[in-house]
Parts: sequence; C-alpha cells; structure tokens
Amino acid sequence: MIRLLERLGLDRRELRAWAMYDWANSAFQSTIITAVFPTYFTKEAAAALAPSIANQYLATATTIALSIIAVISPILGAVADYAGVKKKMLGLFMGIGVSTTTLMAFISRGDWLLALILFVIANIGVSGSFVFYDSLLPHIAGDEEMDRVSAAGYAIGYLGGGLLLSLNLAWIVKPAMFGLPSAAAASRLSFVSVAVWWLIFSVPLFRRVPEPARRLEPDEPGRASVLLTAFRRLGETFRELRAYKNAFLLLVAFAIYNDGINTIIRLAGPYGAELGIAQEDLIAAVLLVQFVGVPFAFLFGMLAGRIGAKNSVFLALAIYTGISIWAYHMTDATEFYVLALMVATVQGGSQALSRSMFASMIPRHKSSEFFGFFGVFEKFAGIAGPAVFAATIAMTGSSRNAVLSVIAFFAIGAALLSLVDVAEGQRVARAADAAARPARA
Repeated sequence: MIRLLERLGLDRRELRAWAMYDWANSAFQSTIITAVFPTYFTKEAAAALAPSIANQYLATATTIALSIIAVISPILGAVADYAGVKKKMLGLFMGIGVSTTTLMAFISRGDWLLALILFVIANIGVSGSFVFYDSLLPHIAGDEEMDRVSAAGYAIGYLGGGLLLSLNLAWIVKPAMFGLPSAAAASRLSFVSVAVWWLIFSVPLFRRVPEPARRLEPDEPGRASVLLTAFRRLGETFRELRAYKNAFLLLVAFAIYNDGINTIIRLAGPYGAELGIAQEDLIAAVLLVQFVGVPFAFLFGMLAGRIGAKNSVFLALAIYTGISIWAYHMTDATEFYVLALMVATVQGGSQALSRSMFASMIPRHKSSEFFGFFGVFEKFAGIAGPAVFAATIAMTGSSRNAVLSVIAFFAIGAALLSLVDVAEGQRVARAADAAARPARA
C-alpha cells in the first residue's frame, strides 16, 4: 500500500492533506461554475431578462472577478511570502468563498443583481485561494515527486467535484424524492452543500500542512512595512525575470495552450447543443469527464516520472489536437461522449504538470508571488481563444471551422514549450533559494 501511495504522490500525510483541498474546492468548480449556478441564474435569478442578456451579464461578471484577482494576486502573493502567512491568506480567501457561496441560497427569482454580486465575490475567493494553495506545493514536495503530487491533487479534485455534482443533479432532477419542493429549491440547497463541502474538506490542509519557514532576500530587513516590501519585491521580480527566463517562458507557453484547452472546455457544451445533442447527454458528458479524469490524472503523474513533465504535456497537446479534429467531424451524441472521454484523458494531466513544472522552476521562498503571476497568466488564458472562435464563425459561417482554429493555440504553445529548459530553470531557482536567509523570529 505504501508503495502504491508513493507512486500516486500521496505517501505522506501532508501530501494527502494538501491534495484534499483540491477535493474540497472542486465542488465549487463543478457545481457553481460549470453545471448548476449558470442554469439557475438564467432560469430563476434572471428570469425577467432575455436569455442572451442573462448570459452576457454572467460572462461580464466572470470577467470582472478574474480581472480583479489577476491584478491583486501578485501583490498579495508577495505579502504572503515576506510576512510568512501563506496559510492565513489561503484561509482568508477560502472564508470569503465559503461565506458568499452559502449566501447564494438566498437568491430568489428575479434577484439577478444579488446573484451576480455573490458570484463575483465567490469567484474572487476561490481563485485567490488557488494562489496560496498552489504556492505550498514546492514546500511539501521535492523536485522528483512534484509532478505526481500535483497530478494527485487534480485527480482527487475530479473525484470530489464529481461526487457532489452527482448528488446535486439528483436533487435537481428528482426533488420530490429528497423531500424538496422544486428544482429551484434543490439548486439553492446545492449551493449550501458546496460551501459545507469546501469548508469541511479544507480542514486537513490547515491541520497537516505546515506554514513554510519565512525567508528573506539577502538585502531585506527582517522587520519593515509588509506592503512596501511586497511592492519592492514585485519590482525586483519584474527586473529579474530574465534570470528566471525558463519559468517565464513556460508561463507564456502555458497561457497560449491553456487558452486552447479552456476554449474547448467552455464551448464544448454550446457547440454540442448547436449540433442538436440533448441536454441530458451534455450533463452526462460533464460527469463522465469528472470521473474518467481521476485515473488519467494519476497516470499522467506517473508518466511524467518516466518521460518527464515536459514530454507528457507535449503528448497531451497532441491529443488535444486530435480532439479538435474529432469535434470537427462530430455529428451525434455517441461521438460527443467519445469527445468527453478524450478530454478526460488529458485535461487534468496537462494542467497538473504545467503547475508542477512551474513550481519546480521558481524560488520556494517567493512561491506565492510567482504563483500570483501564474494566476494572472492562467486567468487571462481564456480571452483570445473564444475571440478567435467567434471571429472564425463570423468569417466562415461555420462552428466546425472554429473548432479547428483552436489547434493553432496548441501548436504555438507547444513550440514555445520546446524552448523551455526545465533543468536549467530548476538550477537557477535552487540557487536563489540558497542565497535567501532565514528570518529571525
């Protein structure tokens, strides 16, 4: 059993506790962002609005939330590094997300403005918590095990999010069976269930994962203004990006190919609906991705140990190219299920290994700051893809041609990734860690 847990990246209790936060927050991703809240918003909260206006408002709210967290996350990351409060900052943003998700239960028919405000704040909470959660990875895992641990987090997250989403959908489809008066009431209950799930399963991380030791740059005083020092660190990082060129190049490559991945994730449902695929098949495909993604995320973590994370990501991007080609020819529900299965094989692995590669090439004592930048690139990796998709439809009049346009993101991202020297990036990061000094209590 110990040997199996080691291969999965879960052989120590702090690793299992860290991965449980993926299990905890993935309920928000699956129920609030993907499956339940968008439908509830359109049919209930924004019932008085035209569907196109409701979708426009929801998309705008998402953009506002991601833009806010993209601006503040590097600053807050630098604060967390200098002050040594990564877990406290994680707890703060988690608390914001859990509280506002709970309040979503009070969204009634016609409360579209309240729904949008809570949705924005909850998204800031969950996205902000990711910065500090991800920044703990290089502190609990060595370079040789980071790929497996990161992949394990994604795998467990798929399972946790899928289990709660299955229960939420059962409530909504058969509310009377669970003593609920309506599907709308079941949706509101699902929002509370996400908050409770998120809170309870976050406890292991706060109990078992230690706060990383505070370390300072050679020229930093032990006691100074936290905010001023954070801004000074950010300025230094911008000036020193050339020194961390491989980590920065990975960020650029990730932003491009992840834009393609996000485009497929976000537009697969609308594209399937356009082809006439039934709503129940679209929902079933979402659940298929959640559960099939579990073993494949673990497999990608183990594969990285054999051929390297970089080559494993290349493989994932090649499969995504095949997915785009398959989607171009797709005509019915059976082929849509095959598409979902193909996405499930690579979605978690590609993102998990991108995270672990980046984590291995940054100085550990500045991990929150660097993952703040990672969050910026990740949040904005979703703008160009849909824009190109829409422009292709406008120029050609075909969504099928738009699906093929996404291949360009995988090709360009892979080309940039080929220029990343992971070993050199790791060497530079460890040298920076060696130059840092422990902070006096």
